[in-house]
Amino acid sequence: MSAFDILDDYEQRSLAHVAGLPEQLDAPGLWRGVGFRIGSKRLASGFNEVVEILPMPQVTPVPGAQPWLLGVANIRGNLLPIVDLKQFLEGERTVLHESQRVLIVRQPGGDVAVTIDELFGQRSFTDAQQLPDETLAQSVLAEGRYAHFVDRAYDLADASWGIFSLERLARTPEFRQAAA
Repeated sequence: MSAFDILDDYEQRSLAHVAGLPEQLDAPGLWRGVGFRIGSKRLASGFNEVVEILPMPQVTPVPGAQPWLLGVANIRGNLLPIVDLKQFLEGERTVLHESQRVLIVRQPGGDVAVTIDELFGQRSFTDAQQLPDETLAQSVLAEGRYAHFVDRAYDLADASWGIFSLERLARTPEFRQAAA
């Protein structure tokens, strides 16, 4: 068998075992996004709000910036601000580690990278899993600054997930003014 025939056979067998296409992608009552953790809070943001997910880049500090602005990083020739999202929201610094990830978020005037504590990957929620507004208002997902960015939550596998609006975050005047 030639190398081409082996690869062709491999492709045919792989396609035969492919899970069905995401036909529910546009299903009514289904929400999909990127799941992540900040502190003890499990959050998710829409795919349309996350441009890219990257390992933590090398950061150059910016003198005179807010403490939550870690600095800037060169990402494929573009300088992006790197924001410690946990420190911005909770006032507590993220403990950076080797497997640290950042979410690249589009904002007016250029993209920004925000740190997250843990990446969970794709998450899907149905209307039946949505928490009532009263329950959300009393949960830790709506405490402090989170209340401005989390407007609904879902229960999945004994954990509550807040839907975090990165778009709203990027439009927040305080977030856009990183100068101390």
